[in-house]
Amino acid sequence: METVALILDFVLHVDRYLELFVQRHGAWIYALLFLVIFVETGLVIMPFLPGDSLLFVVGAMCGAGLMSYPWSVALLLTAAVAGNQCNYSIGSHFGSRVFRWENSRIFNRNAFNQAHDFYERYGGWTIVAARFMPFLRTFAPFVAGVAQMRRSRFVLYDVGGGVLWVAGLITIGYFFGNLPLVKAHFEKVIWAMILIPGMLVFVGAMRARRRSVLTRVA
Repeated sequence: METVALILDFVLHVDRYLELFVQRHGAWIYALLFLVIFVETGLVIMPFLPGDSLLFVVGAMCGAGLMSYPWSVALLLTAAVAGNQCNYSIGSHFGSRVFRWENSRIFNRNAFNQAHDFYERYGGWTIVAARFMPFLRTFAPFVAGVAQMRRSRFVLYDVGGGVLWVAGLITIGYFFGNLPLVKAHFEKVIWAMILIPGMLVFVGAMRARRRSVLTRVA
């Protein structure tokens, strides 16, 4: 519980932690941020690290003159794309191994084929949208690898989604992160960035499930 509390405190007060780190360690902040974004997007077991809020705060710090906007966008975009590629490779490795279990009771060939077809048809937009969804952002590239989505297609949407996510949130933070209203209610802003995408995913999933049930009934 203490570990969870520390993680939650870091997520909700990431602005304080980053500003303190910059004051004490200067340019090493870029290495830390690169590592956090790479691990959050690249390791399926680390979905709880801050992503959206971190990029927003980085933008705010750039706007305040504490960090370089071009360097931040370039480095964190590289981390986000490389992280997704790593996650995809891990999923592809395990997916290819599972694919050999064709006669196993564990392996469902039909489900595998359905997942593969889904990612070939809609996986690109799933990769882009998942960039803005906590937890899904970590799992989507892994599942794409397991489903054997074509690498060239994955790379295209990975880079496009990475640009929208990293450059978009840093730029928003750059222009709005230092406004008095935002700074006064920063914790609420962070909660909104965590909960609103999650609610959208939940509503979308419920609608998709309802349509699936109606289709089967029809």
